[in-house]
Amino acid sequence: MLHDPSHKIPPPVAAEIKLPQRDKEILRRLAGNVAEIANLKRHEETARLWRKLNDLQSERPMVWINEICWNEMNVDNELTLQCENLWARDQEDRLRKTIYQWKHVPADMVVSDYFECPMAIHSTDFGILEDVDIVMTDQTSDVVSRHFNIQIKEPEDIDKIQIPVVTHNKEATEYAYQAMGEVYKGIMPVKKVGQTHIWFTPWDYLIRWWGIQEAMMDMIVRPEMVHAAVSRMVDAWMTELDQFERMNLLSLDNNNTRVGSGGYGFASALPGKDYDPLYVRPHNMWGCSNAQIFSEVSPEMHWEFALKHDRRWLERFGLTYYGCCEPLDKKIDLLRKIPNLRKISISPWCDINRAIGEIGDDYVISQKPNPAVFAETRWEPENARADIRRVLDCARGQCHIELIMKDISTVRYEPHRLWEWATIAMEEAERTRG
Repeated sequence: MLHDPSHKIPPPVAAEIKLPQRDKEILRRLAGNVAEIANLKRHEETARLWRKLNDLQSERPMVWINEICWNEMNVDNELTLQCENLWARDQEDRLRKTIYQWKHVPADMVVSDYFECPMAIHSTDFGILEDVDIVMTDQTSDVVSRHFNIQIKEPEDIDKIQIPVVTHNKEATEYAYQAMGEVYKGIMPVKKVGQTHIWFTPWDYLIRWWGIQEAMMDMIVRPEMVHAAVSRMVDAWMTELDQFERMNLLSLDNNNTRVGSGGYGFASALPGKDYDPLYVRPHNMWGCSNAQIFSEVSPEMHWEFALKHDRRWLERFGLTYYGCCEPLDKKIDLLRKIPNLRKISISPWCDINRAIGEIGDDYVISQKPNPAVFAETRWEPENARADIRRVLDCARGQCHIELIMKDISTVRYEPHRLWEWATIAMEEAERTRG
């Protein structure tokens, strides 16, 4: 995560990584399993289908599962960490979750044929953290209820929002790269990866500092202040992006990188003709934005206080994705003003028939089935199938669609619910092929 408004992320420290022999053996065994998965020819075909979808030439709906409640998913200790070293445990966690998802809920998952070594990049963030009261219902889950205490009350408080400063600790990157190279030698190659897709969403931050009701009211009573705050946020993100570009820290996301709140970024239009493999720039990548808190905001105000500002960011990218949980089925005309728009999020709170009618085959519909299906007292797979079939039957022959199951806060500690949903979704997607 590039930014986390809940706390300051400390800069990386350069230190040699020395692992116990047992940790190395655990990682190599798991890495071997991932390598076997990655070598399957199936990934080439799945990547091709994702690319066809994002090229607006889809052959069938695509299915992907993300934001899983991992705290409820452990079966037979498949996710239980065994390494001692903290760095090794982080590696182990990623490997185990990759193996688990491929085994139980793969859907249209694509596994890379190399291991990523994230470059040790740090941003000082926006200089202001959320002041929040938290209520937890499950101590093992990071899904909590939050009450945000107001920090932006007057125009002068906007100055609390600072411009980020980006640094790259090359020595820390090299230590991690050498450690991964040693551990995974002969299994799969290791590649250094910089900043890939950036989750640009100014309003997700502003309401944590401003307050939801207060920000909504100020759009009416103090519009100049709201414009100033949003503009300040966009300036901060843009300056940070300039630093990434100038320091050559960007990496491509037209691969199995998640784009926006949707699926993978495979696309023929990227990285584009103006591309230097040694110097990735924003126009070689996907951009995205959303304004989730604008669910009940009119189209006119959505444009005025969000999209008009977002355009400055979005126009820098080769392709763009818009939306998350906010219902957008009544705002498609506004979204058509976004440059290089390719995918639109259609949340469970949208009228799917209206969305399909408004979007047609002009963009990819990134449809989000409702994860509440997993929270019912009794798991009803036939209801899950009916919901999926209803959406896909509406879309059939009219649009390009991906089903993205996300925001899964609970499966009531019955992992098989998600496993079965994945199987059902793929069966329904294949049913509509052609």
